[in-house]
Amino acid sequence: MSKDKNRGTHHIDIGIDEKAREQIGAGLSRMLADTYTLYLKTHNFHWNVTGPMFNTLHLMFEAQYTELALAVDLIAERIRALGFPAPGSYRQFADLTSISEETTVPSAEDMIRQLVKDQEAVVRTARSIFPVVDEAHDEPTADLLTQRMQVHEKTAWMLRSLLD
Repeated sequence: MSKDKNRGTHHIDIGIDEKAREQIGAGLSRMLADTYTLYLKTHNFHWNVTGPMFNTLHLMFEAQYTELALAVDLIAERIRALGFPAPGSYRQFADLTSISEETTVPSAEDMIRQLVKDQEAVVRTARSIFPVVDEAHDEPTADLLTQRMQVHEKTAWMLRSLLD
């Protein structure tokens, strides 16, 4: 195996050229940032939710942030498999995410509204990566994106149902 002069890693020959792998890795880095930011926000809301729906939301948010904690690992590992470092700092996530931070304690209903919007944002980020993934015939990434989109679409639907 030859060393890659730019990263000091071994040459990767998985049938996806480096430019496509780099574009996919950059897209997955944005998705990782969105997922981690959503994890943190959901965990924050789990800690701080109050009101008549406390128990329901407290447990629902816990299930959601637990699922997100597992998801960040899968996304980061795919970035690494493509040959790139995964972002892993708050600063990197803040620069890459499309999800806004919440620094106040909103009402339970506002928490739900924000999380619906944020779940949908992760789906949009995942969808935005698909053109290069499809063109590169990167089935493992396509599978990961499809699975993540299903989770986020279902979670958004469940949260929206609480607002009706």
